[in-house]
Amino acid sequence: MSSGMDAAAAGRWIRRPALLLAACHPAPAAAVTAFAAGLAAAAGRGRGAVLLTAAATAAGQLSIGWSNDRIDSARDAAAGRADKPLARGALAPGTVGTAAAAALAAAVPLSLACGTGAGAAHLAGVAAGWAYNLRLKRTAASWLPYAVAFGALPAFATAAVPPWWVTAAAALLGCGAHFANVLPDIPADRAAGVLGLPQRLGRRPSAAVAAAATSAATAVLVLGPGHPVPPAEALALAVAVATALLAPVTPGRIPFLATIAVAGLDVALLLARGPAAG
Repeated sequence: MSSGMDAAAAGRWIRRPALLLAACHPAPAAAVTAFAAGLAAAAGRGRGAVLLTAAATAAGQLSIGWSNDRIDSARDAAAGRADKPLARGALAPGTVGTAAAAALAAAVPLSLACGTGAGAAHLAGVAAGWAYNLRLKRTAASWLPYAVAFGALPAFATAAVPPWWVTAAAALLGCGAHFANVLPDIPADRAAGVLGLPQRLGRRPSAAVAAAATSAATAVLVLGPGHPVPPAEALALAVAVATALLAPVTPGRIPFLATIAVAGLDVALLLARGPAAG
């Protein structure tokens, strides 16, 4: 009996890291971490600075992801979210809450080690993520934390004050990411009483806003520097404008996929602008 109980306990400890990873929203956390590290590398920062940027970003993203699942655990359980370890009872709320607090505590010194100004910019973005989880995701200002967090990312990753057009493009990309990310969950969110701006607008208007925001980011990145536009960037801008115009009238998942493609173009342009951003 004892050995069986010991084996079960050992199995739970082995599974816990995997369950915690699933509860941290791993895909967006990894994407934002890679983006920040890529910006730091593109700006010419050293290997140590790039690794420190990645560590600080990862800690902040883990804290936001875990706090999101902890705060929404009751709502997710009521909705039968089997993809959420906390909602299906595979993790204790205290475990996820402790992980979120520990990641947040780690994010502070890691961020400030990147420089006082850079660290303050990153911690402002982390605070915006927590504000979204705690309250703003249920209000018409749900887009604001994304704009703040993404807008602050270039200043953090490059440890410099970027040109206005870099910050504006990153903020627009954040807004587009918010609307695109929420699109698949709008009916379930409405049923659960989560009424951010996309849920209030509805699926088709939100798809249009997502496309418009990411396309506006492309325009700012291409035209903001004020230099002659290379053919490749002109093509990227044409694709973005076409996406913004067609998204409101195109059915199915095509607008969503096209918006994701434009967001990818924006990320590529931001990385290409690394030296200018820094």
